[in-house]
Amino acid sequence: MRSGAERRGSSASAPPGSPPSGRARPAGPDAPPALQPPAAGQPRARDSGDARAQPRPLFAWSKWKKRMSSVSAAAARRPVFDDKEDVNFDHFQILRAIGKGSFGKVCIVQKRDTEKMYAMKYMNKQQCIERDEVRNVFRELEILQGVEHVFLVNLWYSFQDEEDMFMVVDLLLGGDLRYHLQQNVQFSEDTVRLYICELALALDYLRSQHIIHRDVKPDNILLDEQGHAHLTDFNVATIIKDGERATALAGTKPYMAPEIFQSFVNGGTGYSFEVDWWSVGVMAYELLRGWRPYDIHSSNAVESLVQLFSTMSVQYIPSWSKGMVALLRKLLTVNPKHRVSSLQDMQAAPSLADVLWDDLSTKKVEPGFVPNKGRLHCDPTFELEEMILESRPLHKKKKRLAKNRSRESSRDGSQTENDYLQDCLDAIQQDFVVFNREKLKRGQDPTSEPQPTPEARDTDGEASADGEEVHSALPMCGSICPSGSS
Repeated sequence: MRSGAERRGSSASAPPGSPPSGRARPAGPDAPPALQPPAAGQPRARDSGDARAQPRPLFAWSKWKKRMSSVSAAAARRPVFDDKEDVNFDHFQILRAIGKGSFGKVCIVQKRDTEKMYAMKYMNKQQCIERDEVRNVFRELEILQGVEHVFLVNLWYSFQDEEDMFMVVDLLLGGDLRYHLQQNVQFSEDTVRLYICELALALDYLRSQHIIHRDVKPDNILLDEQGHAHLTDFNVATIIKDGERATALAGTKPYMAPEIFQSFVNGGTGYSFEVDWWSVGVMAYELLRGWRPYDIHSSNAVESLVQLFSTMSVQYIPSWSKGMVALLRKLLTVNPKHRVSSLQDMQAAPSLADVLWDDLSTKKVEPGFVPNKGRLHCDPTFELEEMILESRPLHKKKKRLAKNRSRESSRDGSQTENDYLQDCLDAIQQDFVVFNREKLKRGQDPTSEPQPTPEARDTDGEASADGEEVHSALPMCGSICPSGSS
């Protein structure tokens, strides 16, 4: 049974003692707790039940989406792209910016020929080189090109141009769990239990592919419009074969398992798939209580964290059900040998005995929390920053690249200003792998119809730019762009 707060989405009123509504709450894992403990006798904040008190949506998403997805046939015909041509930037229409990371940004796009909408993540090549992130980007591409699951954010296309590398993935409009925590949404035990089970299916699939995600946290759990959870961001993920162990200090400290810190400080045999299940436990605890089980921040020394896990214990709320507490205890077990860390362990848990796993795997179980479909669940300032503050905005890319090409052709044969940077850019250009899941699925489906030939293309439609050559291997820039171990 869904609570009133969950049925109505994330338009919650501020709890007592919260900062003024005009003051933005800092984002990220080091942010203050999203929910402050209520004063004695005061309930936690819930979404207002009075529709008249609902704030006016900042963005009429539903109307805008309907308008963008219903292009009149009389106004313009869909362009038809050559099926032998690699997918590229000109195949997509940029709609709006919805997010950004340390070196990448995300926007909503629509593929011009199919009119399907996706999320497109793009990363500046020069910034990736300067921050030594090229290897991580290539590894993320390698992983995403080989996986597909109902509870993952799946990759559909990857391509590049002179400036950026692009990943086009599933568009999930429900926002990430960090955003909803900051909106003071109160998640019920049933909702959190559903998230745990859906992530268990995702992690079980990743294990079958020898993948450790290493960064499971609310920021990387996206909800679809129905409220189902999807795991995203494989930037620090790693692939380990049978018998191997990972050793690198990778992830976000508040969500990293104790054995990662112990391996870094004391050496030893490293760690394996169990670390992702610890992160699920931390995330579930945070969703229920509003803050994490351990007070850990990125500034904490690794040595102090090893001692913290050996001296402090997790405090559980008496009002939580015994089944939920038992499940959290199994996920937050410091010793990975005794931790719940497989789908079989989850299915054997008494608190999950009534879960219909077959229905859950096909999204037939109704989530307790359904995001409000009348608004876009992201920070609206992303779009303003892209349009006003960004020095190289995406919507001006075609003109900017045309000028750069003209400038390059007018140069003499002398060396470039920065030989090292140019060598790295050339290595990325050569080693990048173009990916098209749509074409792969067509090739696997014997009933699919052949694509129209280029001669049938509408002359008024925008043709694509030069395609990129597909390479079968995935080198990591070799010695030009070195990076650490997994």
